Amino acid sequence: MKFFFVIIFLGLFGSSGFCQNNRLDYYVDQALTNSPLLKDYRNQVQSSYYDSLLIMAAYKPQVTGNTYNAYAPVIKGWGYDDAITNGANINALVGVNKQLLNKKTVAAQFQNIRLQNESLNNTGKITEQDLKRTIIAQYITAYGDLQQLNFNKQINSLLTKQDTILKKLTQSNVFKQVDYLAFLVTLQQQALVIKQQEMQYRNDYALLNYLCGITDTATVELADPEIRSNRLPDISGSVFFKQFEIDSLKLLNSRELLKINYRPKISLFADAGYNSSLAYKPYKNIGTSFGISATIPIYDGRQKEFQVSKINIAERNRSNYKEFFIRQYSQQVAQLTQQLHETEEMISTIDAQLKYAQSLIDVNGKLLNAGEVRVADYILALNNYMSAKNLITQNRINRMQIINQINYWNR
Repeated sequence: MKFFFVIIFLGLFGSSGFCQNNRLDYYVDQALTNSPLLKDYRNQVQSSYYDSLLIMAAYKPQVTGNTYNAYAPVIKGWGYDDAITNGANINALVGVNKQLLNKKTVAAQFQNIRLQNESLNNTGKITEQDLKRTIIAQYITAYGDLQQLNFNKQINSLLTKQDTILKKLTQSNVFKQVDYLAFLVTLQQQALVIKQQEMQYRNDYALLNYLCGITDTATVELADPEIRSNRLPDISGSVFFKQFEIDSLKLLNSRELLKINYRPKISLFADAGYNSSLAYKPYKNIGTSFGISATIPIYDGRQKEFQVSKINIAERNRSNYKEFFIRQYSQQVAQLTQQLHETEEMISTIDAQLKYAQSLIDVNGKLLNAGEVRVADYILALNNYMSAKNLITQNRINRMQIINQINYWNR
């Protein structure tokens, strides 16, 4: 039973100090789920549903209740003229006003809401792109730390085994004491490197959790992100380009709304209730009135002309941003593609050198165990192998970061 609990303890709190594996998709999903900004965009889209209802409600009959009660006394010949005040004015009316429905006006207002929704949805997609890129980049960074940490642990394990053998050979006078001390310094330095990289990995992993909105202080061992380069679509299919199309439609709709504002507006009105001056048979002053009103714009000080000029300026700005985006997009994608090609060539070159360095380590390790090679030569070969291994790890991580940048324009 004691042995059983020891096995459980080692399984939970092994030397690595890390628990279960977590994959990249988990962190991306958590970030998208927890993002308050994305929730805000979704709520704004839902809120626009009520904007549509408000538009329709504004064209329904508007019923209001009004009352006005006044008395103007004339005392000893002093007071307001009865011809003006009627002595008193008592009214309590219920009024109904309905603006005649204009299909073009309603269509333009609904179009404005639809375009706002499209803009919010597209902005949400761009925000999602940005968030994914940030999370993936941080995941790759933390995963790179883990790769470096695991590699240095392997080197430390190798050095620990060699330490046992080298100590015996030194005691047998096969190697000098100074040679063993030089090897021991290398071993101790490797232990410090591991501690430093453990701290770095924990910090970068904690930052990953922070960006995802995950409240968890435990450190897990990250799985391979398995980043793949995807073919880039035509620029016109990008969510970044889509925004320029939406902005163009919004400006066209603004022109239409401006025209509508300068069209005549006709309303029907009616009221019913009590309206009396109390001068003659006030109990009979219950009645109703109805009619039609029209508002016809004639001159507004050239406000319409100025509004059109502002829309024209906005259209020029939109075109300038669009052209700049196309140039910037093409340049950045071409640069990233070139960087990816150069990085892959570098990885192939380092990988070939790494095989020789690995072979040299294996041979020198066997010769060291037999006492047929100097400790300094073994340490030199080990440092060369470690440098090559670290370099290839850095380039592989850099390759994944470049692919993440390219895929940013593709998702």
